[in-house]
Order: sequence, then C-alpha cells, then structure tokens
Amino acid sequence: ADIGMASYGRIDLHARISKDNGANWAAKFPIVEGKGSSSPDFMHVGFGDPCIVADRESDRVLVLSCAGNVSFQNGTRNNHQNIARFYSEDGGTSWSEPEDIAESIYSQFDASSFGPVRSMFVASGRIMQSRITKVGEYYRLYCAVLVRDKYAKHMNYVLYSDDFGKTWNLLGELGNDFNDSPAPYGNEPKCEELPDGSVLLSSRKGYGRYFNVFHYTNFEKAEGYWDGVVSTDQVGNLKFGSNDTNGEPLRIGNVLFQSVPTGNNRSGVSIFYRTLSDDPATYTPTELSKGWTKVQVSERGSAYSSMCI
Repeated sequence: ADIGMASYGRIDLHARISKDNGANWAAKFPIVEGKGSSSPDFMHVGFGDPCIVADRESDRVLVLSCAGNVSFQNGTRNNHQNIARFYSEDGGTSWSEPEDIAESIYSQFDASSFGPVRSMFVASGRIMQSRITKVGEYYRLYCAVLVRDKYAKHMNYVLYSDDFGKTWNLLGELGNDFNDSPAPYGNEPKCEELPDGSVLLSSRKGYGRYFNVFHYTNFEKAEGYWDGVVSTDQVGNLKFGSNDTNGEPLRIGNVLFQSVPTGNNRSGVSIFYRTLSDDPATYTPTELSKGWTKVQVSERGSAYSSMCI
C-alpha cells in the first residue's frame, strides 16, 4: 500500500540496471529499505512513489520519493510525509542515505492564501531534465507535485532545479495570493519539455488529462507564464475511460507520447502519440489535446506507467 497505510508497513525501493538498452537486466538491489512500524525513526518506516532522473552529462542519478509513516490524506503542515532525496555518483550502482528536503519545499507555500499546505509529494515516475536550458553546471530539472491545501483541495505545481536537485523552486509567477495553480484540481502530475523549451504539465483526471503549458520569457531567470489549464477530453481526442491514474508524457524528437490506463478502472495501459508542429504557436494546451492516436500495450489490469527512450 502507499506509505502511511496498511499499519505503516515496510516499503522498500529496489532497482535493476540494464547495460544493453533493456534487453537484459541485472538482479534487483535496494536503493533503500524501509523498517516498517518498528522503525526507530519516522523517516525509515517506508518509501514510495519514486521519481528518477540520470544527468545527461555525468554519472549522477537522482531519486526523489515520499517517505515516513503519514499518508498523503492524513498529512498536516507539522506532521506530513517526508520528501526523500537519494544520489548516485556511479550511474545508479550505489546510493546515498536518504535526506529529507520537505521543509524547503513546504515553506514556499506558507505565505499563500491556501496555505500552509497539509501534504504534498512529487508524482512518481520520471523527473524530466531539459534538453535546452542549462544554468550553471547542469541542465535544468523539472518535477511536478500534488499538493493538498489547507482546505484539503488537490492542486498541482511544477518545481525546477538548476543544481541537479539540491534546491527546488516553484516554476512561474503565482500571482499576489498564490492562487493560480497550473492545474487547480489536478491529481498526480508529470511534465515534459516541448521543442522550444516550454514545459507541458500533464495531470491525472478521469476521462482524460489536465494539460497546461508554461512559456518562458526569460530562460535563465525562469520567468514566464502558464497558458491556462484544459481538460483534454473536452477540447481534443486524448480521452478514455473513467479511471484517473498516474500516466506520463514523453517527447522523442517531434513525437509526443502519453501513457495512461484507458479502461473504466485500472486496466488497459495504452500509449497515445501525436506529431508536433515546428511552430511554437501550436504549443498550447488546447492544440496539444488534439490529433492523438492510441496503441494499447496491456490487456490486463495495469495502472501507473513511466517511459524513457
């Protein structure tokens, strides 16, 4: 179960490494092992919803995960899930001990009209690294968070890091009262970079996805604006059954992919795809909701998914 549920049971994070592009995989090994309800400290009860990224220019790998013994639904500002950070300096073979970075992120919402927030976590799967934007030593990282505000409403935000996950900041101007979330009712979100460097937010909802796009006015200062959220099933043909489950966008060249279950429950994971125009004017949430083709890849019960090239 998720952390903080099932009597605070033990949950580990394990990995496998392939050195031939996925044809063969080495034996699994632990990144970190939870200790369950017998853990002497809050942090090591369990770890879940891992998100991973490998730096494109070095052997550094970063994993973020939720951790602890408090469920997302039961969190409060002073008693919530941890956000654990792990580093590997050798391509994922060995890993650092978990470090909690939750406070540095939670505190960014304390002055908002809907804060302090009760709970949040980084949505599981792939952390996205820019192919274009490099400020300092590393290409920029992006991850998306599911936030539960003081009214228990779900909303999404995107975080970025220019130091490979050491520090994280909110992407975009949030307004005078911090109310303009990129996806005000979104559930678990992911993000992907479009060819001009803008950022697509894709968030979990029933029958489709919430889409929003962040357009830069200054890449180095991370300044820009969000277009405005749309429901893909209402303005385009990225639509499916009533389930709302974690999925993932991925761009390879000028082809954009979206994986997601397509049944009325957690079943039938499919990959939707569409080509992208060279015209950045078409990189809007409404236009990106159109022109999708579906390929079903699972005939069984299936849920969360992640992709890499």
